[in-house]
Amino acid sequence: MEKVKNIAIIAHVDHGKTTLVDKMLSACKVFDAHKEVGELVMDSNDLERERGITIRSKNAAVRYLDYKINIIDTPGHSDFGGEVERVLKMTDGVLLLVDAFEGPMPQTRFVLQKAIELGLKPMVVVNKVDKENCDPEAVYEKVFDLMFELGATEDQLDFPVVYGSAKNNWMSEDWKVPTDNINVIFEKIVAHIPSPKIEEGTAQMQITSLDYSSFVGRIFRGSLKSGMQVALIKRDGSIVKTKIKELFTFEGMTKKSADVVEAGEICALVGIEGFEIGDTVSDPTNPEALPPISIDEPTMSMLFTINNSPFFGKEGEFVTSRHISDRLNKELEKNLAMKVEKTSSADAWLVYGRGVMHLAVLIEEMRREGYELQVGQPQVLIKQIDGVKCEPVEELTVDVPEEFSGKVIEMVTKRKGEMKTMAPTGNRIKLEFEIPSRGLIGMRSNMLTATQGEAVVAHRLLGYQPWKGDIPQRQNGSLISMETGNAIPYSINKIQERGKFFVDPNEDIYEGQVIGENSREGDLTVNVTKTKKLTNMRASGSDDSTKIIPAIKRSLEESLEYIQSDEYVEVTPKSIRLRKILLKEGERKRG
Repeated sequence: MEKVKNIAIIAHVDHGKTTLVDKMLSACKVFDAHKEVGELVMDSNDLERERGITIRSKNAAVRYLDYKINIIDTPGHSDFGGEVERVLKMTDGVLLLVDAFEGPMPQTRFVLQKAIELGLKPMVVVNKVDKENCDPEAVYEKVFDLMFELGATEDQLDFPVVYGSAKNNWMSEDWKVPTDNINVIFEKIVAHIPSPKIEEGTAQMQITSLDYSSFVGRIFRGSLKSGMQVALIKRDGSIVKTKIKELFTFEGMTKKSADVVEAGEICALVGIEGFEIGDTVSDPTNPEALPPISIDEPTMSMLFTINNSPFFGKEGEFVTSRHISDRLNKELEKNLAMKVEKTSSADAWLVYGRGVMHLAVLIEEMRREGYELQVGQPQVLIKQIDGVKCEPVEELTVDVPEEFSGKVIEMVTKRKGEMKTMAPTGNRIKLEFEIPSRGLIGMRSNMLTATQGEAVVAHRLLGYQPWKGDIPQRQNGSLISMETGNAIPYSINKIQERGKFFVDPNEDIYEGQVIGENSREGDLTVNVTKTKKLTNMRASGSDDSTKIIPAIKRSLEESLEYIQSDEYVEVTPKSIRLRKILLKEGERKRG
């Protein structure tokens, strides 16, 4: 039986998880000497590389001395908390990574809480100690206080700590004494992280994640063999008899075929149909289920519907309701924190998720796969608790230079936020608020504008509290196109003082499309498809040349946060357009 250690790496966004995993892989010579290795190997899909964040949890395995260490890289955003809750069940310990300057942030707290509740042994790595003005020892104290506050046991509080800089490839027990390698991390993992507890008995394994063709889980007891008959126990208690076709274990970044896998190991199976995450694979003669994985409830919903704009089907290949329905059901298999509900219309679905970003990532993935769809304004989920209308409330942390703190406080309190603490760190101030989730929609872009891009914003769900009252929405109305056709520069120039435009000159537009933002309240329907009337009195170019202000281009997330309740975002593989739900002006007036 080989010696195994299972460990998950958890941290706040951008504290350096994926970089550390890279260094651990190269320290254990996972990559062949002749191979060129890119950065952030674990963030393998395009979306993750573009945004610079981890979205899906992934695992790799390294060998140190005679130990095999399974490492799981987890996402740091609370919107992807479902990924974290799911994979922590596979591990026996967590490696908590904290930035030596920022200290524990809201996400650190969120993920650490889950790990402590599961009774996992923590180990702390204080990263980025080469940053100026950082105080690694104070950060260590803060982490200790945080664990104590979260109700850690004495054994959990007796955690080993390592200091260093993953980017510069060194770790040490004393941050003032840099070394030239990161071996101390492996030594601590081997010494302090418990080996998997092996129980006697028949085989049991819990499915915790899906790959394209196989799914991954951890064997809690017994052993699994390739070709063996097993029973699959579902969430509702029903049992399906089935057979394992192939077994794989992880080695480096790849999978390796195996005939037998013992308890305590993480492995992938092929050949079982019709399962969900959290199901148990067990012995067919004596099936026993493991407790299912519990996941926090979603807090936000969006309406997904087929694209029925005049430009439908021009750019995407999957446009029908059947295509979208199949794709959403496929996503449900692996995305635990998401739910889909049918509506009274066959062409629309309510999709529930953890936040705007959680759902925006799904829409962006669908868009890149060639889907066309339309999405409505994000809505928070309201609950009745003891007859009181309650809404989700989040803890918001804003790190901002001192001179902008007034603007930030004003902006958050307008949106029904309450300030909890205010602490100076260097020449910056760290503000903590409690704010309704509704108030966060559309706030990030305004806050970055107000603070010249300096604000560092993070938030996490606290729970449900009584309804806080109305929150002021976007003041300015929309500029709506009156005709379908081309946006003519001459027309745009004539009405530029009426607002800001979202479309470029000569772009194709349709009736009812939102082509700009009105400079006043209320919507305004404008015609930008009119060309200049030519007479035989003078040449067409003799008037002054037109100067057109560049169009405002928004990302998918910004568009979702920008729209009002009577608008949709139309998403196709090549474009993101805003439109009114009712395209004809007469219908809007009647509606």
